[in-house]
Amino acid sequence: MVWGVPMLFLLAFFAAPFLVVLRISFSEMEGVRFKDIMGFADGEFFVKLRYATYVFLTEDPLYIKTYLSSIEFAAITTAICLAIGYPMAYFMARSPASIRPALVMLVMMPFWTSFLLRVYAWKMLLADSGVFNNIGMALGVIDSPIKMMHTPFSLVLGMVYTYLPFMVLPLYANLVKMDLRLLEAARDLGASPWTAFWRVTVPLSKNGIIAGALLVFIPCVG
Repeated sequence: MVWGVPMLFLLAFFAAPFLVVLRISFSEMEGVRFKDIMGFADGEFFVKLRYATYVFLTEDPLYIKTYLSSIEFAAITTAICLAIGYPMAYFMARSPASIRPALVMLVMMPFWTSFLLRVYAWKMLLADSGVFNNIGMALGVIDSPIKMMHTPFSLVLGMVYTYLPFMVLPLYANLVKMDLRLLEAARDLGASPWTAFWRVTVPLSKNGIIAGALLVFIPCVG
């Protein structure tokens, strides 16, 4: 019963639309509607699938290159978010209970502002005449502006900034529930802090790692 309502919600708003789109991808246009891909005709059951769309997507090098590029950038973004987000989540989970809500609010604070405003803010920072280049030239670190906009660097930076909270929050939710007595037991058995972290903390937080990686990777690919 506990899973009944969430399951119905997922079926109604995620699974059903996905199945509709999947059906359309195998159908042929017939006026303003799509032909049926299965049914009964002349008393016999038929299945008629159209693969032309998928053949076109796999034959065009542009689409293949785009798919591979999307997967590459999504994987890089996910790895960076994990490398940055895990220490953040670990620090939050091991902080005093009195300040944990404030730390969670800080992580969620970017969601309180418009996504477009945040994008334009980064544009002002990364532009040729932006804040970073002006500071670098004022300090004598660079002689001329460095092109950062419309580069793989700016793309990954923007995605990491956007999706980092989606990595931190699942990890924090997992780490904060961890029984610290397991770490004490590992230390009593002679494990160093680093060994205890890799042999106890990381395996116990794998669910948070998987959840965070999926929440970051899937929208990045899209």
